[in-house]
Amino acid sequence: MSRREEYEKQAEELLTPIVEARGFELVDIEYVKEAGDWYLRGYIDKPGGITIDDCEAVSREFSDKLDEKDFIEDSYIMEISSPGLDRPLKKEKDFQRNMGKPVEVRTYRPVNGQKEFSGILTAYDSNSVTIKEDETEHVFDRKDIALIRPAIEF
Repeated sequence: MSRREEYEKQAEELLTPIVEARGFELVDIEYVKEAGDWYLRGYIDKPGGITIDDCEAVSREFSDKLDEKDFIEDSYIMEISSPGLDRPLKKEKDFQRNMGKPVEVRTYRPVNGQKEFSGILTAYDSNSVTIKEDETEHVFDRKDIALIRPAIEF
């Protein structure tokens, strides 16, 4: 397990009880380097959406736990936020929530000359994702998908 994965795992173990005690969902946690700075980000959600006050309350409690455990060697910036409407589908519950709904799929390499697809999510399992675009069904190997997220229609 990489250092990044270990930090994410330990942070998730600390953050999960804080989030669940409030009736929220921990959508994702990531430890990434951007523009020379490390960021530890937790994405939380609840029915009806997360507010700034929700993020602040979770952030304060999580910060205290991080200070107490002090397992991350680097200096970093911790953020708690909403995952946004276009959050990527990563977990089983993300796929369940979006079954029968429009999604966008971006592949690493072109498939039949294109890398971006949109359609209705009709099936998924641990190895593949199926969408229906008009009358065409596309089946993608999970390993070939760079990103899959809900399609935002304005």
